[in-house]
Amino acid sequence: MAVSKKAKNVGKNVKGKVKETTGKAVGNESLEMKGEAEQAAADAKQAGQKAKDAMKH
Repeated sequence: MAVSKKAKNVGKNVKGKVKETTGKAVGNESLEMKGEAEQAAADAKQAGQKAKDAMKH
């Protein structure tokens, strides 16, 4: 996986975790759900990149 894409996915995952944690702390379910969705999207993209890389080797 390209380093820049991996860093971008990790950044999105961290951003999602921050949103989720903040949402839990302030009782904002919408923000919490957005954070969880962001993490899931980042994980899916990362898994897709890993599969793509595996096909190259």
